[in-house]
Amino acid sequence: MSSRTSPKVAVLMGGPSAEREVSLSTGHECAQALRDEGYDVVELDAGADLAARLADIAPDVVFNALHGRWGEDGCVQGLLEWMRIPYTHSGVLASALALDKQRTKAAYRAAGLPVVESVIASADDVRSRHVMPPPYVVKPNNEGSSVGIYLVHDGANGPPQLSAEMPDSVMVETYAPGREMTVTVMGDRALTVTDILTDGWYDYDAKYKPGGSRHVVPAEIPADIFEACMDYAVRAHDALGCRGISRTDFRWDEARGMDGLILLETNTQPGMTPTSLSPEQAAHAGLSFGALCRWLVEDASCGR
Repeated sequence: MSSRTSPKVAVLMGGPSAEREVSLSTGHECAQALRDEGYDVVELDAGADLAARLADIAPDVVFNALHGRWGEDGCVQGLLEWMRIPYTHSGVLASALALDKQRTKAAYRAAGLPVVESVIASADDVRSRHVMPPPYVVKPNNEGSSVGIYLVHDGANGPPQLSAEMPDSVMVETYAPGREMTVTVMGDRALTVTDILTDGWYDYDAKYKPGGSRHVVPAEIPADIFEACMDYAVRAHDALGCRGISRTDFRWDEARGMDGLILLETNTQPGMTPTSLSPEQAAHAGLSFGALCRWLVEDASCGR
């Protein structure tokens, strides 16, 4: 980072993905927090002219507040590497791996981490037949934030009628019952475990609308399950090659004990909105929202 009195930080937000609105919220929150921390901040809605605008702004650091494709899948990270602008969160390879859910599972398995079975199938095939015995879940393989998720219950009369907005190929995975939990990793340490309580499926509204879910921090679960979540999250972070912060999501079937704990996915750019999980976990660990944003800027680099 340069020796300016107030380093210039470009906060990338918005972009063309299905998670644009969440990214705008994350970006605005982080930009304000960084201003409060004394940084010179420029908010930048990422479009096709991103490289030219970054060249004009000449930031010391890019704070990547993008979510979903283009911003979280290695694409913008490659651009920033090419331009030699230090940036936050994970690098090209880890970002690409983590947003591809099937390849994430392959990395988990190689690291000895528990996952459920899954296949990649064409959307047309999924609409025409059960590609695996119910109950199962259908989701895009390379989007996040519970965009386009279908739960097919045991005993369902027919296959799910996926919307036309779903991609041509999708992930179909065995449904994992139980509690939804998550762990943020910051650098090389897990912060805590959150138990996410909702009235139904933890979907887009439950994640991002006030009152959509209740977060118990730290989770009130047996010590061995708590410790396993913390350990698995760090191992997932390392297996994917993540940098900065990541957040790994779990399901836990209490009736099966340790055998009921499985990893769902790792988010390399966790949401940082008023209802987001990672800022809550950082606060539990004694770190304010502003301090978390500052840490990410200070951690920024190329070659991630």
